[in-house]
Amino acid sequence: MTLPDSAAQDLEEFGQDLTIIGTPVYAGRVPKTAVERLKRIHANGTPAVLVATYGNRAFEDALLELQDITVKQGFSPVAGAAFIGEHSFSSEAMPIAQGRPDAQDLTKAAAFGKALRVKADEGSLGATDLLLPGNSPHREGWNKPPMSPVTNKDTCEKCGACAKVCPTGAIDENGHTDATLCIVCLACVRACPTNARTITEPMILGFAKKLHDNCSTRREPELFW
Repeated sequence: MTLPDSAAQDLEEFGQDLTIIGTPVYAGRVPKTAVERLKRIHANGTPAVLVATYGNRAFEDALLELQDITVKQGFSPVAGAAFIGEHSFSSEAMPIAQGRPDAQDLTKAAAFGKALRVKADEGSLGATDLLLPGNSPHREGWNKPPMSPVTNKDTCEKCGACAKVCPTGAIDENGHTDATLCIVCLACVRACPTNARTITEPMILGFAKKLHDNCSTRREPELFW
């Protein structure tokens, strides 16, 4: 459901198969775009594993918010996990959780999956109420002002790689960006084969420096049953 063309999908109600629902974390919350798309799916008591991925700062209310959303859509959350990925604002000059998830993360993820399978086979998955950390009401999210990466016309090859990965359809085939739609996930920056997409916005560069300076201590995945 990451890309905007998911809106055209015909979604049937989920059955009883264990479902994994994952989301990135934005300022301690589930991104508004993800919230809108998750509200399109429906279940009838379907067991669900909730996963939040964050950039080594904090996942705060994201898992609890994801639980609230999925319960309303008819799921029955039975486990949760918070994993770490390289932060969207990370760069060579200011790395933030660079290289994550790494081998240690993937080993823990695999062990989590195996444990889920064992519990499912035993019939003990979801035997107790799932308690996830977070605040209710949830913390205030980030109301992003209109801003986005910019395209260097001299190095842009108009290959469309940036537009293909944009989750909100903010980028056209010429690399022009609708800043009101951009959520600064920076997927376009990472996808550009010529490094023509860059961030020049002082606010984002300031956030990146602050995160680099204050969020370098390694955080580990957290699992909840």
